Amino acid sequence: MIAGGSATALPAQSAFGISPVGQTVVTMNRSDPIPGGGSLSEVRLVQPVLMLLGHGFGNRLGMVATFDFEGATMKDGELTPGAWGEGFVDRRHPHTTIHELNVTANDVLHGIDRGGHLAITIGKGFVPFGSDDPMSRPFERYPVNHHLSQIAERGIGVVRYDRGIVTLEGALFDGDEPTTPSDMPLIRFEGGWRFGDSYSGRLTIRPVDGLEVQGSRAHVHSPESRPGAGPDAEKYSVSARWAKTTAAGERYVLAEYARTSELNGTFIYHTFLAEGLASSGRLRASYRYERTERPEEVRNFDLFRTMRPSPDNSILGITRWSLNTLHLAYDATTPRRKLMVQPFIEGTLGSVALVGPGIFDPVAMYGTDQVRSLNIGVVVGWGMRGHRMGLYGAPMGEMGGMAGMKM
Repeated sequence: MIAGGSATALPAQSAFGISPVGQTVVTMNRSDPIPGGGSLSEVRLVQPVLMLLGHGFGNRLGMVATFDFEGATMKDGELTPGAWGEGFVDRRHPHTTIHELNVTANDVLHGIDRGGHLAITIGKGFVPFGSDDPMSRPFERYPVNHHLSQIAERGIGVVRYDRGIVTLEGALFDGDEPTTPSDMPLIRFEGGWRFGDSYSGRLTIRPVDGLEVQGSRAHVHSPESRPGAGPDAEKYSVSARWAKTTAAGERYVLAEYARTSELNGTFIYHTFLAEGLASSGRLRASYRYERTERPEEVRNFDLFRTMRPSPDNSILGITRWSLNTLHLAYDATTPRRKLMVQPFIEGTLGSVALVGPGIFDPVAMYGTDQVRSLNIGVVVGWGMRGHRMGLYGAPMGEMGGMAGMKM
């Protein structure tokens, strides 16, 4: 079992150990429409990830190093209707090569607090905000709300405290988003600190076995301008997640709502998402519905790209993407084995509409307001079943019932 970025505890006499795990996805995607109208089909190698999970000294120390090679395999992005962020639009951007690199001191108080668990994490990784990263969930296609519901690839300082059914996390981080796969967090710029200019907090409660309810808040300073000259984002998220493995198979449900406000409320984006999975034997079926708003920014000559950094007056309107996605998969290998080979087919149907005032016209951009997408491919992984990215410092054994993962 993998918990909070650490593998199963080694014997106390073992000083330190590293477990290599990884995965990749080969997929053919057909999207209709695309910016400018018409349709497009592409084959891509996506999510090529190698992770090194280290721990030792009686599980008092943990380490996560995640290397993502999408900068080489999909440097122009992956066709994903509705996707946006880091200068890409209607394509999911490649993640940074060094996706995570951090160390965690576990159980810092070592029993002094009588039943609590304090952990401190420093390095690069996920900010404690919102729901699980989409790569840890059953679908290949990332949801439109990725940049509303998660904050990733930042320099982080995280304090986590667990006691009973309650977890409280707080973090300082740098607000700037990456602009290329080779980017590292901008700790300082022209003599000023970017690390620590943003903060987040998350409260998680587990009232019954398998159920998690979280609420989180984040202030992100100038995410789209690395020098720090852009507008701030105020972010809120609430979600409930239930996962259980029963005699009938795996069961998983996630429902979330998130809100991001920019320029002191001038632009506000909402998202609601609900998804679930049920498995029987080696067959897995998942369904997701999302209703997400995104900014429509000035685009370059390449209609899949936006101006970066964005000028203050570049918002042409806000669109709402209402999408239904069905994912069917088959475990070609025994689910309990480290090797996982999982062919899948995934389809999305939905619509896009302008919300409120603005000059952006979805029909003029796409030729239609209807959205269709089809993915056919296979996931190949080693040792990553059940891993939930970004939960640093979780007590061992907490993360049982990992239903819902595609890995």
